[in-house]
Amino acid sequence: MLNLIEESRNWRTCALPNFKFQISNCGFQVSPGFTLLEVMIALAVISIALIALLGSQSQGLSLANESRFNTTASLLAQGKMAEFEAITDRQDLRSDSGNFGDEFPDYAWEVSVDDVTLEGVGKISNRLKRIDLKVRYIPNSRYRCELRLYRFFP
Repeated sequence: MLNLIEESRNWRTCALPNFKFQISNCGFQVSPGFTLLEVMIALAVISIALIALLGSQSQGLSLANESRFNTTASLLAQGKMAEFEAITDRQDLRSDSGNFGDEFPDYAWEVSVDDVTLEGVGKISNRLKRIDLKVRYIPNSRYRCELRLYRFFP
């Protein structure tokens, strides 16, 4: 029994051999660059991001143009409508069209004046006028602004 204890002590103290594992190069060369697949995936991701960015830029420009038209056309329409409100004689009020001169050459206006007929009030129906004003942007017919005013002449 004493012999077994001594052997186990010797076994604990004996040094294990230092094993080193070496993987042999199996014909593959590892280069420090990118593969073609990695480059193509990176280009696809970049192109998708750029397309989204350019699309939002285009949409932003379109909204800015529409906003500029809405602001300009509404101010021009209010000014033109003020001219029609300043007319005191209903005979002078008639349908017409034109442009806003050299300051706003791309904007045109058209006004139509109609009688309003109301049932039951025959005396005042010939004194009531409906004025429709349309302001449009000449280069792009999609943009237009319309105002309607009812005017009573005493």
